[in-house]
Amino acid sequence: MIDVKDVGAVRDALGAHDYLADEGLATAIFLALKLNRPLLLEGEAGVGKTEVAKVLARWTGGELLRLQCYEGIDAAQAVYEWDYSRQLLHLRAAEASGDAIDEDELYSERFLVRRPLLRAIAHDSQQVPVLLVDEVDRADDEFEAFLLEVLSDFAITVPELGTFRAESPPVVVVTSNRTRDVHNALKRRCLYHWIDHPDFERELAILRVRAPEVREELARQVAGAAEALRDLDLYKPPGVAETIDWAHAVAALGAARLDATTVDVTLGTVLKYREDQERARAHGLDHLVDAAAAHDRAS
Repeated sequence: MIDVKDVGAVRDALGAHDYLADEGLATAIFLALKLNRPLLLEGEAGVGKTEVAKVLARWTGGELLRLQCYEGIDAAQAVYEWDYSRQLLHLRAAEASGDAIDEDELYSERFLVRRPLLRAIAHDSQQVPVLLVDEVDRADDEFEAFLLEVLSDFAITVPELGTFRAESPPVVVVTSNRTRDVHNALKRRCLYHWIDHPDFERELAILRVRAPEVREELARQVAGAAEALRDLDLYKPPGVAETIDWAHAVAALGAARLDATTVDVTLGTVLKYREDQERARAHGLDHLVDAAAAHDRAS
């Protein structure tokens, strides 16, 4: 269990590892750690959901165990499987030497391949690991039901070996891009927080931390332009990750300020769908530059 004093201490610890959380997210993380509950984070892609787990691992010193979900994922990828190639080699070696074959030995810890869920439950480290169940909305209903069972009991049964139960449950972060609704039963098991796109001032602060080589004037304009893009009803509005990439790209071109030409040639850095780029250009790149300049003048 991780001992945290208050919400402010969580926010400061995250900030020390270059993650600027608002009060709502810092509170959700504090409660998840304090109450030892899984934390379900939803939001648009690129708003920093996965990064929360990575930062928690760096902060606490716990191992990051990432389970990337996808359609059709099953226990072999998520929990455990047997190392059949090593079992076969063991059998051949026993036959060649004339030794008796002990079938029970084939299903011992020696041949067990632990996947993220089992590694998180059966960890033997002094510091609890951080289990990241990433994009759970991509998995099917059966796997979600299985995950709920694991998170309810923090126990996994391997028929050949018995039940593994966590003496100290891991820190669990579950993320969803909301391509489909996560079932209510899983939501009830977790604490929930929606991560929204940051406002201008917080995104500017993130750029100062994550892109310190970008001049203040240019950083303000990029943050302002990204905010304007999110108002265009795009298929995939830019996330924080895209804003950081955009700032790096514009700075790499040697631009001191945003102008329509620079926005046009770097638009693929921040908008990853052709339809979104067409919508931005149809709206007028000069409007984006004006929105960026307005924030710069406000400083």
